Amino acid sequence: MVLEHLAQGARISVSRSKFGGQYGTGEMGGKSVVLLKPLNFMNLSGRSVAPAAKFFGISPERVMVIHDELDLPFSILRLKTGGGHGGHNGLRSIVAELGSNAFQRLRVGIGRPAHGTVSHYVLSDFAEGEERDWVPDLVERAANALEMALRLGMKKAMNEVHAK
Repeated sequence: MVLEHLAQGARISVSRSKFGGQYGTGEMGGKSVVLLKPLNFMNLSGRSVAPAAKFFGISPERVMVIHDELDLPFSILRLKTGGGHGGHNGLRSIVAELGSNAFQRLRVGIGRPAHGTVSHYVLSDFAEGEERDWVPDLVERAANALEMALRLGMKKAMNEVHAK
């Protein structure tokens, strides 16, 4: 949802098929960008990210991954550079395929399920009511955080995003 919002705002068509996903190129925050939406299973995201990064000559340190984060309460955003996969299989795949964990991340808090399995929770749509009502704002804030990271750099963007 965040990638689609970014693409729409920057007028980047994410419609070309390659790398096991759909991608588009353009400009955001005064920088050239490649937006990639992996279409394989989330647990295999690295199989899409790594070949795209290699094709476009993007080092792992310049890759930004948007991902859900169980360990953050719903709607909390955190920017991060590097780190482990924390049990997130999509991140595990990206680390393995890129051969590095030095990529940048936008962690989007989804919280932990009150009941039921984690796998069912992360694969389900947002809950009716308050959570679902917050999704448009969350997507907008996440897109703004990514654009800020492009314009200002990660450290300054982290200070802004984490202070809110």
